[in-house]
Order: sequence, then structure tokens, then C-alpha cells
Amino acid sequence: MANETLVRVPNIGDVKDVEVIEVLVKPGDRVEKDGSLITLESDKASMEVPSPLAGVVRELKVATGDRVREGSAIALLEAEETGAAEPPAPPAPAQTKSAAPPPVEPAKPVPPPRREASAGVPVPALPTGGLPHASPSVRLFARELGADLTQIPATGPKGRILKADVQAYVKMRLQQPAGLGVAVAPAPVIDFAAFGPVNLQPRSRIRKLSATYLHRAWVSIPHVSHHDMADITDLEDFRKSLKEEAAQRGVKLTPLPFLVEAVIGALKTYPDFNASLDASGENLVHKNYYHIGIAVDTTDGLVVPVVRDAGGKRIFDIAAEISALSQRARDKRLKREEIEGGTFTLSSLGGVGGQYFTPIINAPEVAILGICPARIQPVWQDGAFVPRLMLPLSLSYDHRVIDGAAAARFMNRLKELLADVRRLLL
Repeated sequence: MANETLVRVPNIGDVKDVEVIEVLVKPGDRVEKDGSLITLESDKASMEVPSPLAGVVRELKVATGDRVREGSAIALLEAEETGAAEPPAPPAPAQTKSAAPPPVEPAKPVPPPRREASAGVPVPALPTGGLPHASPSVRLFARELGADLTQIPATGPKGRILKADVQAYVKMRLQQPAGLGVAVAPAPVIDFAAFGPVNLQPRSRIRKLSATYLHRAWVSIPHVSHHDMADITDLEDFRKSLKEEAAQRGVKLTPLPFLVEAVIGALKTYPDFNASLDASGENLVHKNYYHIGIAVDTTDGLVVPVVRDAGGKRIFDIAAEISALSQRARDKRLKREEIEGGTFTLSSLGGVGGQYFTPIINAPEVAILGICPARIQPVWQDGAFVPRLMLPLSLSYDHRVIDGAAAARFMNRLKELLADVRRLLL
């Protein structure tokens, strides 16, 4: 017997106020269990929300452009079974006059003490009542960044502080030289149209949010990059010898799965590279699992899906999973669990070009490996120059956790494993 149930947004991790970018059903549509209802776009990727039950959509509670979070109502479903969704809430009973409590006049807030402005840092005027005007989500965002709302100029309607105001304020403070009391002058607003025709191109949500996280990682983590070259001549010969077997398995075998295996071998030797600092910064959390992130270039920006438990998988399995994850990233169909929990990231420009670069660490990880295209180069061996296929590698690491000598040893171990893949069996 059918019953009406209210489908809500399930647990989507620690993200809040996620945008609905696509509504995949309409009233009257029948959906199967685990059939997709809407598509959400978080700061890392897009994800579809499935229906927990089979049934017919009676009413939609969201529309494209709405922002939702865990527990937000999605749709009223005439379900064919009972399960994870919940029945619609019954109408509230009418209140009687005796039930209504007398109105209580709220206490007037006490204005905070007036602060003296630091040189170069303006102190904004507080709204009436002395408290900054901001939404709960913006207050939480400011607390996470350690920003004082009473110091942030508001640009929203009726003096409301927006998330962009918090970001601009934090950026300004980060640019202020420590101890000098002088803020770096903000970038001037330029009317580029005054010099010729222009075209305004909106940036994707993923690119804008990635910029925020990358900037935070760059200014909060002391980055150091170690560059080296690995001889992969024999590895490439071995890979090519497996092309026929890979084709029979329906797998495209690139050098990337071998790099994943070699990186895991180096992580096992040097576990500090497979760790994270805890919230206090006093302890290092060593992870006894290897979830390897693979940076994927999509039309909307860089996305990093994760090959989970890669340490227990074989080369062909890793190759197939990287291919499937990359395609889902480009199609905006990654699931939440496919973009979380990474312990180490690989960022490859092998199909594009370049020689070396400085990849930005994917916090809270402590290191990332950049890979550029391999080239035939002369190498001095046994008294003569011989042609060898050399792979440029760029290792960026968190200098709070890893020092230069450790990075060099990690890279040396990685080069050993890439030069002779038989060492992975030892």
C-alpha cells in the first residue's frame, strides 16, 4: 500500500548551503530506489542525491538555484514501500488563547567595547544595537577563519555582512606585513572596458571555491618543492609489453597506475608523508591506509577524486578505477565518498606539457607529487652517454612536518621503485 513520505537531503559531509544545480525529476514521475532526484554542487565536485525508496513524485520542495543542507526537504514521494524517508509532518493543532504565552520583550544587547583601529585597518561602524548583522552560516565561517565580525565592513543589504566580506577581510589581513601595522594597499578597481572591448565570463562555482582553498593552503602552509628526475626506461618497456593484456581487460594502461604503486611503496618507507597534523598542531596523525588523490582537469576546474585503499589493489584494477573516476569527474557524477579522505595526491601534466612546476598541497595532506611529460635524455652510464627516458617529478611538502633531507630520501626511494618495479615486490 502506497504512503506519502518526505525525502530529505542525506548526510553530505561537512559541507553546508550546497547549491542545487539540477532537478532530475518532476511531479508525476516515477523513480526507482536509488534513482537520482537532484544534483548538488559542493566546493569539490557535483553529486547526485538518490531516492531512498521507489515511488511517484507528488511534490517538489526544491528548485534549481536553491541552497540546501543535510535534512533539507527535497520532495514528497508516494512511496511503494516504507524506509529511510519520513512521513510528512501533520498540521500543527490550532492554539488556544490560553496557550499563548505573554510576549516577552527581548533584552537589549550590550555593545562591545570600542576598539582602537590599527594603522591601515579600518574599524567599521556597528549596526544599531552594537552587534554585527550576519547570517548563522556567515558567523560560523568567520569563526572557522578566526575573523572578528565587528571588524568587517558590510556590503550586503541593510548592513548585512556577507561571506564575500569575510573573505575579503581575511585576505586583506593576510596581506598585511606582520608587526609593521601597515596594510598592503588593495588592488585598484580597473575599468578594462575603457581600453577596448571586453567580455565578462562568469567563473564556475568549483573554480571560485577552489581558488579560496588553494589560497588558504598557500598562505597557511610553508611550501617547499623538491625537483628530480626518475629513469623510467625499463618501466615504459614493461608497460608497453602489457598493452595487449590491458586491451583484453578493457583497460587503458598509462604510466599513472605504476606511479601510484611506486608512491605507496615510498609512503610505506616514509610514513610521515602519509600523515596530517591534528587540529592542535602538536601531533602527527599517521594513517594506516593509502587513499591516493588523482587531480583531474575538467571544464569547470580541477577536481581530485580518490582511489581508496590503493595499497591493496593491482595495477590493472588501479588503472580501471582511475579511468572510471576521471570520467565521472568530467561528467559531474562523483559521489561524496569518492572525493574525501585522501592521504596523498598526484597531479600529472603528462598529457599537456611542461618540465617542472610547484603543485599546491591538498590540505590536510602534507605532500603532493607533480608529474610532467617524460623525455629521452642522454645519461652517463659505464663511460658513455646513453639515451634514457627520464620523468620530471616535483614534490611539494609541508615544511612544518617534513624537512629537506626527508623529502630527498622520499624522492630517492620513489626513483628506485620507478627504475625497477620488481622492488615493489620486496
